[in-house]
Amino acid sequence: MITPQDDINLTDAHFFAKGDIHDLFRRMRAADPVHWTQGRLKRGFWSIFKHEDAYTVYKGASEYFSNGKFSVGLPSSPEIEAAFNPDLTGCNKMLVASDGELHRDFRKAFNAMFLPRAIRQYEHSGRKLVLEILDDVLPRGRCEFVTEVATRLPMTIAFDMMDIPRKDWPLMTDLVNRAMGPEDPEFQVDSSAVATRDKAWGQAVGYCIKTALERRGSSATDLLSVIANARVLGGRLLTDEEIGYNGFMFIIAGLDTTRNAIAGGLLELIRNPAQMRRLREDKSLMRPAVEEILRWTSPITHSMRTALKDTEIRGRKIRQGDWVVVWNAAVNRDEEVFADPEKFDIARDPNDHFAFAYGEHFCLGAHLARLEMRLIFEEILDRMPDVELDGEVEWLASNLLHGLKRMPIKFTPRRAAAA
Repeated sequence: MITPQDDINLTDAHFFAKGDIHDLFRRMRAADPVHWTQGRLKRGFWSIFKHEDAYTVYKGASEYFSNGKFSVGLPSSPEIEAAFNPDLTGCNKMLVASDGELHRDFRKAFNAMFLPRAIRQYEHSGRKLVLEILDDVLPRGRCEFVTEVATRLPMTIAFDMMDIPRKDWPLMTDLVNRAMGPEDPEFQVDSSAVATRDKAWGQAVGYCIKTALERRGSSATDLLSVIANARVLGGRLLTDEEIGYNGFMFIIAGLDTTRNAIAGGLLELIRNPAQMRRLREDKSLMRPAVEEILRWTSPITHSMRTALKDTEIRGRKIRQGDWVVVWNAAVNRDEEVFADPEKFDIARDPNDHFAFAYGEHFCLGAHLARLEMRLIFEEILDRMPDVELDGEVEWLASNLLHGLKRMPIKFTPRRAAAA
């Protein structure tokens, strides 16, 4: 049974930190998989909860559903909705929030750094980095996993790819937290979600513009230099705003989503000791285990599109201009696609999850995320054989990002590898 409270919960970031989102999603899939949702917002939207319908939306990119028309993220509160300004959302200014030729040109300009052959160069340096990260916590026998481990690997690789000076890493990490979690009281400034979001985005976009423009015309191969020198739409250089928004987009994508998958993945392995033991004993299962962690955690909880023309999904009439929200976290547990979907199964095959979306907007950094997850879990399984929780976990207040803020863990102290 669906109640008005369910709609409210879908538009309440704090429910995603404290409530049972998967019970809600399970009921929605059964009762109304294409659901008109009003919630706390003035503007209603269509919620998509089934795999088949998500596929319809994702494959209809550019022709039926737009990433650049409004935004790719649902307003997280009435306050955020009321303050909407398309000029401050990156619409038609960055890869993830663009359509058609501009999107294709952005993707072509940035793609080379994320191809499998380019990502393979991080196999050795990434593993060395993982060992250094674990060496910092192993002798203590306990740590706060999210900030001390899960964040450090994707943060270091992302900032190295962009050649961001190490002195600026804490600032940029803080800006990501505030930009993507403005409803979370821990990250708010001036007790305002809007002020938190706008100040963080403004500062981060400004930083990327300044840093990238200093490299325009150079032959440097870091990602900010690539962005600064990229050409789109017949050969023009990117505008300052396009530079800034794409730069910060890559920082967010490189840091936030991967750390959420890493932390959420370890949490589920701890909760399923038989699965952890099986993976430790058979490392050939690591690749399917990574896919299962991605399905299970669904770090990007939803993706929003705007209908470009009238269409129909499962008999429901979608009108031009309607918002359509694909709930990836619901789609990835669809009973019609995944056998026993509420079971965490590291050997699951097939595993056709949408954690990286699908089609034209398939995540550019998917190969890098998978590599980072494989490297860190291989070493954790070897070097923390008795890892367990050491306190309560805390979730981020966000209906866009499904991520842990804190996860204290403990394990038998161990000397650093270099010791």
